[in-house]
Amino acid sequence: QVQLAESGGGLVQAGGSLRLSCAASARTFSTLTMGWFREAPGKERELVAALSWHFGNAYYTNSVKGRFTISRDNAENTVFLQMNSLRPEDTAVYYCVGRNGGITKTSHEYDYWGQGTQVTVSS
Repeated sequence: QVQLAESGGGLVQAGGSLRLSCAASARTFSTLTMGWFREAPGKERELVAALSWHFGNAYYTNSVKGRFTISRDNAENTVFLQMNSLRPEDTAVYYCVGRNGGITKTSHEYDYWGQGTQVTVSS
């Protein structure tokens, strides 16, 4: 069983930056597709960004393109989400996810989930 632990959420003003981290307890981390979902009140859960174990294959939802960057350190079993130019509409609980297989936007196809970290962007 893979355990994921997020950190780095918090309160930031619009235009600011945050960096989320997710530490994974998996020997096979380098072969997992990793990503970040977010869920805001009254909105559907959405895949924000994902990075396949092929490295070159990345996904970003349109609203974060050019502002967010997903990366991973396989030596440290950690995935990051650098979030710049944050907007109030980015406010949500962010979940680190992982799966065996390629990138998919369907949440139930991810095998592993962290507990979530709150990101709040004030206007």
